[in-house]
Amino acid sequence: MSAAAATRFGGPAEGGAPHVPVLLGAILARVTPVSGVWVDGTFGAGGYAKGLLEAGAERVIGIDRDPTALAAAGWAAAWGDRLRLVPGNFAELDRLAGAPVDGVVLDLGVSSMQLDQPERGFSFLRDGPLDMRMSTAGPSAADLVNTAPEADLADILHQYGEERAARRIARAITRARGEAPIATTGRLAEIVAGCLPRPKPGQAHPATRSFQALRIAVNDELGALVAGLEAAERALRPGGRLAVVSFHSLEDRVVKRFLALRAGQGPGTSRHAPQAAPFTPRFSLDTKGGVAPDAAEIDANPRARSARLRLATRTEAPAGAVDRGALGLPPLARAAG
Repeated sequence: MSAAAATRFGGPAEGGAPHVPVLLGAILARVTPVSGVWVDGTFGAGGYAKGLLEAGAERVIGIDRDPTALAAAGWAAAWGDRLRLVPGNFAELDRLAGAPVDGVVLDLGVSSMQLDQPERGFSFLRDGPLDMRMSTAGPSAADLVNTAPEADLADILHQYGEERAARRIARAITRARGEAPIATTGRLAEIVAGCLPRPKPGQAHPATRSFQALRIAVNDELGALVAGLEAAERALRPGGRLAVVSFHSLEDRVVKRFLALRAGQGPGTSRHAPQAAPFTPRFSLDTKGGVAPDAAEIDANPRARSARLRLATRTEAPAGAVDRGALGLPPLARAAG
């Protein structure tokens, strides 16, 4: 990694905010005393891992699908065998951890350091190749944008980005790619912006939802999230803690419903329906309504504004099958699963 790239990993994020682990203080306050072996399933810049180690964790296993994140963690050597870095997807965190653990923390979505690198193609504010691959392998966003049928693009934008103008944007994309392949984030952002009203001061960039949707599709983020929650259930010892930080409604809905179902608090059934078999909870809920950042954290780190923390404790019941149809996944994600 070049010196410039390494500097970016430690520098400010979009909007000037530093690489600060969101809601770390809220997590540590609710899992004190911190002990045993923890998995940081989305290692990134290592903020959660370092926070857990400093709070008393005996060992942390840092997992990341992005090889550049692990390559940038030169500081990790100072922790010796207390910090083990593992390349991989947190969807397989139980296998990657190799043994039962006492805690799992997941920080979902794109990291600020990925946004900071124009060559990664995540940001509509920095022109670069239209990539968006967290693992740097497999089909890119450019492949998707330039080859997917218009109807499929519209579904992706609507279901993963909750974009109301999905059909209009998909039509504009297919028209533009017919003139020349869409190869850069700047051109895609311009195409999307041309389909929407000019934002008022303080409103999000017009391409925000479209870029989110394409990123989720390229990286199968919702599929990985469900698999990661299932893997955490398998990996955690009885009494182990699961902390999940999400940044948009799709993620948070899946996490909320997963934990409710695994705590035996699924949707009610009709009194005329057959009696369901008794369910033994796999988790107890520690934050039923979720935890939002306070004003001080938002002022210090604007990225935290939309964050929500959900925390649960593993019971002694053995891990089991999860009804994915009850998790609130968009139809595209259910079909992929």
